[in-house]
Amino acid sequence: MDTEKVKNFWKEEAEEALQVAKHLFEKKDFSYALFFGHLAVEKILKAFYVIKKKDQTPYSHNLLSLAESAEILLSDEKKEELIKITAFNLESRYPDEKRSFRKKCTEEFTVSEMKQIEEIFLWLKSMLQ
Repeated sequence: MDTEKVKNFWKEEAEEALQVAKHLFEKKDFSYALFFGHLAVEKILKAFYVIKKKDQTPYSHNLLSLAESAEILLSDEKKEELIKITAFNLESRYPDEKRSFRKKCTEEFTVSEMKQIEEIFLWLKSMLQ
């Protein structure tokens, strides 16, 4: 396996997912903006995994698990953020009948959460360089 090529694949996928998240936010599709924000972080973590493990990535959407598998040192705060962002994947993908998560995703809530997603994304990207 060409690890550099696979790493670059995941990095490009991550950048694209973040752009989709921003487009969805602009269209006021807030819950799916957070879903794609999760995907962006997931994919950049998969780039780390490939470099660290020299292997294909696991079929996982759990950000904390991916980060720990890639041996990224995380503060307790970063761990909590990854857990919270992972929930966006599940809550968007499997909504309850009341659509509670979609109702929770006001513009104000989503702005705050997207800011956190972008901060984590940029932090991870800076370490990947």
